[in-house]
Amino acid sequence: MSEEFNSNNNDETQSPIEQDIQNTETTVSESIETPTTNEVVNTPSQDLERDPNTIYVGKKRVMNYVLACMTILQNGSDTVTIKARGRSISAAVDVAQILTRRFTQGVSVKSISIATEQVPNRESNEMSNVSSIEIEMGK
Repeated sequence: MSEEFNSNNNDETQSPIEQDIQNTETTVSESIETPTTNEVVNTPSQDLERDPNTIYVGKKRVMNYVLACMTILQNGSDTVTIKARGRSISAAVDVAQILTRRFTQGVSVKSISIATEQVPNRESNEMSNVSSIEIEMGK
């Protein structure tokens, strides 16, 4: 009974953020992460090291990516790279245009590279060609 009292008392003295962190740590260690059907996994996600100055554009709202790019630029980085594949290419271009025209002063497009990547098709085991874009922006 004294152990229950100590654990309850400890929860009450911790901030809600610390409680959430503890709950998340136990939940993450217990759960097994599986890729969704929308992802193509070539390497384990734990081994994949991402550049902190790179934004991968997906299905979220465009302004979320604009805010992420602005945060990177305001934290002292001189460049930010915006990457997208397939249908998200237009959103990546929108992010670059919004950054250069509306929100940031002195930021311009340094380079743009386009490519075609081969990705395994979800429905069959054949390889599909998917377009990709990489936009490097800097001060």
